[in-house]
Amino acid sequence: MIRTTTLYAVALAALGLTALACQPQPVAKPTDSVAAAPTTQRFAKFTSPSTKPFAPLTNQVDLENSHVVTGKIVSGAQPENDKGFALLRDMGIKTIISVDGAQPDVESAKRFGMRYVHLPIGYDGVDETEGKAIAKALNELPGPIYLHCHHGHHRSAAAVAVACVNNGMLQPEQAEDVLKTFATGANYKGLWKAARDAKRVDDKELAALQIQWVERAKIPALADAMVKVDHHSDNMKAIQKAGWKTPADHPDLDPPHEALQLQEHFAEIARTDDAKNRPEGYRKLLTESEQSASDLREALAATPMDTKKVESAYKRLSTSCTACHKGFRD
Repeated sequence: MIRTTTLYAVALAALGLTALACQPQPVAKPTDSVAAAPTTQRFAKFTSPSTKPFAPLTNQVDLENSHVVTGKIVSGAQPENDKGFALLRDMGIKTIISVDGAQPDVESAKRFGMRYVHLPIGYDGVDETEGKAIAKALNELPGPIYLHCHHGHHRSAAAVAVACVNNGMLQPEQAEDVLKTFATGANYKGLWKAARDAKRVDDKELAALQIQWVERAKIPALADAMVKVDHHSDNMKAIQKAGWKTPADHPDLDPPHEALQLQEHFAEIARTDDAKNRPEGYRKLLTESEQSASDLREALAATPMDTKKVESAYKRLSTSCTACHKGFRD
């Protein structure tokens, strides 16, 4: 074993692993929510709930935003290439769980001796069924386990927080600390709410769940994403009707957050195989819709709000969507 004092090596030790291909690297600067306590005190044991902060792996290049969560669970960004999968293999990871909407790279995982399980969730929260399914997976699938979304900041953080509270790996009061550690955006209100509301689920209930673990979820990514786009588009219409403010009869709607949801769903659609195989004109309109949603989000969040900029961005978004529907759906 190569001797090293990096956080990465300590993370491996916390997982009970060996650094097979780890070279000494500079110590990564902890996130604001990670206390400057001795490194050996930053890890949880799988056998009992954690009361300590979480430690980042030193290699944040091949596994962006990766942190040890418990003695069985590591979470972060999607492994993008062979280097990422090799790092997971060398850490001893046995199972990779994706909560991302895009289809996992199952073949690469298999080449490096790991199993993929796909349990996708959305940007708007982790519902009870999803949380319990992920909690059961973390309990029962071979570990150590690596859980990821795309960039490792938002969906995976909420998923691991909710699931680890559900199965008792973390205490309920730690859930929001997970999102802080992974730098989950404050505007992802549904994900934060899911973490705050997470509660312990009886072990017998989790064990009794009948779930078939699949490498790739069978729900068509495009169809699922478009349903969510339609939902948030309806919300945006209500916000427009209320003068670009939260509607009185829908107090849970936050205008910038609804625009963000549209932006993320367009980005998700663009990453599907379906979108990649469609004509250039379709992809161009999809890119325009994502950009317009981003502009709309920024305009709605500005203080003071410039109504003309909001209207302009919304008009461009509506035009792109109408053109796409006319040319490729209707």
